[in-house]
Amino acid sequence: MSTDGAPLSLHRPPPTVSDVLPSERVLDLFAVPDDLRSLPGGQDGSVLAGDLVLSPGRDPQIAEQLDPRLARLAAHLDTASRRRSVRLAMPIPARDGTWVVEGWSASRYEPGSRDCAHVDVVRATGSLLHAELAQAVAEWPLATQPPRHRWDRAERIAFGAGCVDLAEFAEAQADLARELLSERTDEPLGANQLVHGDLAGKVLLDAADAPLVIDFAPYWRPVLWADAVCVLDLVMWAGADPRLMHDWTGGARLQAMLRAALFRLLADDEPDAAHVDAYRRVLRPLL
Repeated sequence: MSTDGAPLSLHRPPPTVSDVLPSERVLDLFAVPDDLRSLPGGQDGSVLAGDLVLSPGRDPQIAEQLDPRLARLAAHLDTASRRRSVRLAMPIPARDGTWVVEGWSASRYEPGSRDCAHVDVVRATGSLLHAELAQAVAEWPLATQPPRHRWDRAERIAFGAGCVDLAEFAEAQADLARELLSERTDEPLGANQLVHGDLAGKVLLDAADAPLVIDFAPYWRPVLWADAVCVLDLVMWAGADPRLMHDWTGGARLQAMLRAALFRLLADDEPDAAHVDAYRRVLRPLL
């Protein structure tokens, strides 16, 4: 529970795990055996099949735009230097050239990888990754598309780009959202670029101790916002030192954290009052 690299363990509320497994067609197109093994962490419901990780619930439109770019970047990061400071899980297309089959996508399995929730390592990994993404990806065509799910919708509201109708949210959730919205200003947070909007819990250490990023959640927003989401998640769910929030109480950093908090709060699916109270305690230095 410190900011100096002490190990942390990510404890999000347990998600509902689907009993649905990839069909024979999915396994055939990804050319993997039907000897499946569940994998902890990362995308809920992911399974190991042969040398690939298969993950459910993937959007074909996002994957067709994102996965070829991530595959090129992953290859570049793995070959550009003998000392790999950051890596990406390599997306793998199906035999027919598509990136999603019946909602399942594939990435290369990394034997010996393990969870990493060291605050400094996770945040440094995000900084390195976003610097690489800024060079590799000049635009994100889906940035202006209609929201595809509740996380997209919450992100638009957080940045003032969506209709704010809080009547449909739980009372405690809406009350805190109103407080956060009242503190939001138009102070710039930096240039938009492709960022990972869910980095906490998505950094592994490979067998050589290099950080490996999985389950990319794409958003076209400032890096400062992505870092704020990461810090908030680490404090909320990984037991990171709550004093980290004191670094986000003014200027652009405050505005980034307000948007991060709105994003997470409004993306939650009917949180109970205790859950909202936990957000309120963590966000107390900001309000």
